Amino acid sequence: MVENKKEGKGFFSKLKTGLAKTRKVLTTDINELFGPGKAIDEVLFEELEELLITSDLGIDITMEMMERIKKKSKKLSSAEELKQVLKEELIDLFPNTSTDTSTGTSDTAKEKPVTKPHVIMVVGVNGTGKTTTLGKLAMKFTSQGKKVLIAAADTFRAAAIEQVEIWADRSNSSIVRHKAGADPAAVAYDAVEASIARDIDIVLIDTAGRLHTQKNLMEELKKIKRSVNKKMPGAPHEVLMVLDATTGQNAISQATLFNQAVELTQIALTKLDGTAKGGIVAAISSTMKLPITYIGVGEKIEDLQEFDASRFVTALFD
Repeated sequence: MVENKKEGKGFFSKLKTGLAKTRKVLTTDINELFGPGKAIDEVLFEELEELLITSDLGIDITMEMMERIKKKSKKLSSAEELKQVLKEELIDLFPNTSTDTSTGTSDTAKEKPVTKPHVIMVVGVNGTGKTTTLGKLAMKFTSQGKKVLIAAADTFRAAAIEQVEIWADRSNSSIVRHKAGADPAAVAYDAVEASIARDIDIVLIDTAGRLHTQKNLMEELKKIKRSVNKKMPGAPHEVLMVLDATTGQNAISQATLFNQAVELTQIALTKLDGTAKGGIVAAISSTMKLPITYIGVGEKIEDLQEFDASRFVTALFD
């Protein structure tokens, strides 16, 4: 797909604005840090280390990365060259990404839906923008001419079912819903069954992020996954977790718990709108060894964009 240059440039500007908090740390300080005549020495390394930690990259990842940077620095002659090494190291933190250092472009491996229906289970803590992200994905897929069905499997909140109905209407998607309090796994099962009958391309399963009963959330999510797989072996084909970038290192703890329960396959990061520290994006992807497929840099539909590691890192510096 050929990217519209105007749209691409607009998104790049939004991305840079969205990363304002981290860019304020990295751009201003890093350009000064790697300024002309700056010596590559322990003082520089200490300053760089502090910058990376304060960008929410995390201590462990920062220390490991600094060790690699120090080894590579022995062959460098200028701080500007070290800056390029830093960019490459940041890009390499993202799994399934190969970097072309001559062009600065990256190629993130994305699995294309080969099954029909392609079932995506969307999980995450309430308040992260989970259902909104699901709705935006529905609009993205329907705009591509795909037939989409949404399963309203967050049955523990009547408001969640209503929210999904609004998104289904806006995106011209089908919906399978039961009454509030119904078994979420039954909703998911019926949705997959209906999608097979209706020749649906994409099934998006909304799930609870918090339960108001004595039931265990993770057990409910496991049950949904088992139910879907029973109806369609191999499904769900993706388990997408939506994380709020503004929660910093806490997002990694959330992802770890959900991953242990339902085996995540990809991550969407929301609220990169000026309040989040961009280092957390690399920290989550590197720690979880999972691809970040989408990032949200605003409220509009088009503000949910496919993630590109090279463009992201470039936006942090330039």
